[in-house]
Amino acid sequence: MDLVPALEEPLKQPLKSVLGPATAKVMAEHLGLHTVGDLLHHYPRRYEERGQLTHLADLPMDEHVTVVAMVADARLHTFASAKAPRGKGQRLEVTITDGSGRLQLVFFGAGVHKPHKELLPGTRAMFAGKVSVFNRRLQLAHPAYELLRGDDPAESVESWAGALLPLYPATAKLESWKIGKAVQTVLPSAQEALDPLPPSLREGRGLVPLPEALLKIHRPGTKADITQARDRLKWDEAFVLQVALARRRHADAQLPAVAREPSPDGLLTAFDDRLPFTLTDGQKKVSKEIFDDLATEHPMHRLLQGEVGSGKTLVALRAMLAVVDAGGQAAMLAPTEVLAQQHHRSVTEMMGELAEGGMLGGADHATKVVLLTGSMGTAARRQAMLDLVTGEAGIVIGTHALIEDKVQFHDLGLVVVDEQHRFGVEQRDALRGKGKQPPHLLVMTATPIPRTVAMTVFGDLETSVLDQLPAGRSPIATHVVPAADKPHFLSRAWERVREEVGNGHQAYVVCPRIGDDADEAADPKKAKKSAEDEAEKRPPLAVLDVADHLAKGPLNGLRVEVLHGRMHPDDKDAVMRRFTAGGTDVLVATTVIEVGVNVPNATAMVIMDADRFGVSQLHQLRGRVGRGSAPGLCLLVTEMPEASAARQRLTAVASTLDGFELSRIDLEQRREGDVLGQAQSGARSSLRVLAVIEDEEIIAEAREEATALVARDPELTDLPGLRTALDALLDEEREQYLEKG
Repeated sequence: MDLVPALEEPLKQPLKSVLGPATAKVMAEHLGLHTVGDLLHHYPRRYEERGQLTHLADLPMDEHVTVVAMVADARLHTFASAKAPRGKGQRLEVTITDGSGRLQLVFFGAGVHKPHKELLPGTRAMFAGKVSVFNRRLQLAHPAYELLRGDDPAESVESWAGALLPLYPATAKLESWKIGKAVQTVLPSAQEALDPLPPSLREGRGLVPLPEALLKIHRPGTKADITQARDRLKWDEAFVLQVALARRRHADAQLPAVAREPSPDGLLTAFDDRLPFTLTDGQKKVSKEIFDDLATEHPMHRLLQGEVGSGKTLVALRAMLAVVDAGGQAAMLAPTEVLAQQHHRSVTEMMGELAEGGMLGGADHATKVVLLTGSMGTAARRQAMLDLVTGEAGIVIGTHALIEDKVQFHDLGLVVVDEQHRFGVEQRDALRGKGKQPPHLLVMTATPIPRTVAMTVFGDLETSVLDQLPAGRSPIATHVVPAADKPHFLSRAWERVREEVGNGHQAYVVCPRIGDDADEAADPKKAKKSAEDEAEKRPPLAVLDVADHLAKGPLNGLRVEVLHGRMHPDDKDAVMRRFTAGGTDVLVATTVIEVGVNVPNATAMVIMDADRFGVSQLHQLRGRVGRGSAPGLCLLVTEMPEASAARQRLTAVASTLDGFELSRIDLEQRREGDVLGQAQSGARSSLRVLAVIEDEEIIAEAREEATALVARDPELTDLPGLRTALDALLDEEREQYLEKG
């Protein structure tokens, strides 16, 4: 649906027409700022009170910093050098202080004349440069600087000292004060900024108008000004994004779809009767939400997020069977071939004779379940595609090979996408186009997502949460193994693996890389590093090396196999089948086993170099053990020192099995952009002042307001400012799609 044309806005003026081509070029290249509006929305990172100077004691090494300080001392030294053998070389050493510490500045050669005249004791200035160490003292060599003085010489020191000084996200090519001067030039245009918020919303929440917020964020008189401005600008970001998502939901709801209701005594009933256990209350509740959606004549768009092992695949399979019952077909999309094969295996096992439609021994209500992946042989692939187009196969499980143009369905009614963050929105849409009418869509993720991120990243989907583990799932004990501090702990870890195998169980060992010859040849540094690791007697950390080391050493006599992404698909499948059947004791693998692999007899997992994995990934990996009646054990091996952030992250993982709690920790520890970057959409990376965890309340309220507004007025007829903001957001989003290719 098209928007009424947005009003042309003065803030769309290109920066080169205001600041000149040279400055505009640097702004575009280094900060991605192209228009007056872009620059006005490049907010200060923090503020310095001119009288209350930066802590020099806390400066980070090798980083580009901006500090505000006072010159304590300045000395000019003359020395002999190759360029000035008669002792005419000059070096200016300036010591600056902020009360907490001192920092030395040094200028050489022709660069000493100007600072020698200007940086006199008692002078205050802003300095920017890269922090380095010389003679065991921190220093800035040839820093850029800007003197801080009131424009009016008569201005009192007191009023000057109290002013708030904005410090902008800057680069080596563009110091904070240059950005500040450019902002000063365009600031009058802020008066013309179109306000995206409806007046009733703004007044109801006591938010300042947008022009006032822009003036206050760039030139605050008091700290209260900054708070007012940020509160207002957070609402803009939350509201415009939620309106975009609400319009997408609204547009989807207008699409027609075939209502799919299971027949009372059909395939689903027969399947439920076969189950050797009863569904949990959570599974029943979520299934009802899904069945209610499937029964409507608009396509379902639902996100099913569940803890590792909460039975998401079972819930999804029941939805697929309901659709087959109603005469349609269901497709399940998995991110990797290993996972597609694993799903195909577990679905056919769960269904038994119900998956043998058209075959001898197939049950009355049976259907055919086919696998379709890119590496299948031509004959098998042709047969699978024939089964789909004729409707013989009710269920197909595959990788993105399913999206190809050649794959046609008889009547596609439901698409289940496993691990949403590995599929782009465009791929989802391509599969949607395969049905006679848009199919229903169920997206599953085993990465628990905090509520606010679900509302921001997956805001165009309704959400169901499975947070209850099925009966009979065992607890998993997790421990950090500090290999560097306590090498005997690692020896004990391998003993524990032997004990588990001795008790009839199996184990995984996970490594961060494959480490074959091609891997080493491609990167000589890695080869060198392996040699150094050997020299330090550090255990090798690549799958092939570790498997070899274990088979000859600590796990000698056990059946050890490897699994990684570069193996031929048939070999991968054979390895997984042997492990599943109990023919292998220890599987040494990369993260290909991260999701969906289900071997109830595997009770132990050792993760090598665990600090190289993210919190969510460790939680996913750990979920592969403890899937049967015996308790699970997960050992996180690390060389990192106890005080490091990486080690603290591992301690957090060891301390809780609650994925939602871990996802909050993950989000707090990483830059938000990293998390939101998984969202397949530029809209989410446009957040500048909105913090997804802290601003939960604003996001929830903005979603409510946006949903109500779009229901009343989908075209946003009376809100030209909102349409302009939406256009800008969606332009950015499209750009991001194109970049992702």
